[in-house]
Amino acid sequence: MSVSRAHQAQPDPRRQEAFAADMLDVLNKAALALLTSVGHQCGLFDTLAGLPPSTSAELAKAADLDERYVREWLGGMVVGGLVEYDPAGDTYVLPPEHAASLTRAAGPDNLAAMMPYVALMGEVEQQVVQCFRDGGGVPYSAYPRFQALRAEETARIYDAALVDVIVPLATGLPERLRAGIDVLDVGTGQGHAPLVLARAFPASRFHGLDQSEDGIAAARAEAARAGLRNLRFTVADSTQITGEYDLVTAFDVIHDLARPAETLSAIAGALRTGGTFLMGDIAASSRLEQNIGHPLAPALYSFSVFYCMTTSLSTGGASLGTVWGRETAVRMLREAGFGGVDIKSVEDDPINVYYVAAKG
Repeated sequence: MSVSRAHQAQPDPRRQEAFAADMLDVLNKAALALLTSVGHQCGLFDTLAGLPPSTSAELAKAADLDERYVREWLGGMVVGGLVEYDPAGDTYVLPPEHAASLTRAAGPDNLAAMMPYVALMGEVEQQVVQCFRDGGGVPYSAYPRFQALRAEETARIYDAALVDVIVPLATGLPERLRAGIDVLDVGTGQGHAPLVLARAFPASRFHGLDQSEDGIAAARAEAARAGLRNLRFTVADSTQITGEYDLVTAFDVIHDLARPAETLSAIAGALRTGGTFLMGDIAASSRLEQNIGHPLAPALYSFSVFYCMTTSLSTGGASLGTVWGRETAVRMLREAGFGGVDIKSVEDDPINVYYVAAKG
């Protein structure tokens, strides 16, 4: 009876109007996200930030792009409030306050660099819709751009904070790295994290592991260009770790894996006595109600549906998705054999928290 009455209830006109306005805002912001993605990829924000008030033709020439497309893009940027327009001179300007969140010079604060993920999710939308109907998942192979996007995103954080902020989260770790230890990076992708560390700590030996052959090929090429002799990469399953290490790192990868529990156990087994596991992963709770109000909560659940959860399901995996949060992470770390687990935040990385775990 209660369900029947709920269906018969009349909506509150004010709440209905307010919600409709919210949904229109969602539509506009989604469209704006795609335009922002294009602007980032084409270097339009970076170019515009370095110009005086300019016409669309002047911006297109400076960016070496087609003027007609640039002009229409600028229209979206103006009505969306990202770019300012002077109709008297037909000129456009990017305010410095906006450039601080939209240009590559902003480093970790560059939110425009996150927008290509919106387009990436759109590329697999129909496959995800089919999964809702039939179950299963979308395979990793459906995301050919993912590794490159992740490499660009994480490089901003690692370049700014890995050596001076993230590594010191583990007491005494910088000193050990300077003295020389063996380090493994699990799920290394294109290998930027161990590359940054190998350059900063030449006495230590670094090894990156990932299941992606393309990612490892890119990592090896980058290491060769950097001339680093203390860095190597291997294509391998994260549940089958060989060798012994003093430090194992895993940045924003464990919750994506088909077999996260087995990977954590393998990491614990590969650590030498006194070894450290440094893990970065999503800054969220395992409990839905705790994520209400989180500034990135809708994005995190969307990323899970369109990538993290579905790629794990494509292999019959654990599909942790956003079930993986602080509570689940700590529990699984302890079940894998880790003792004390410290959780720490980094100002330059609002998406992740960092777990410092010792072998139990």
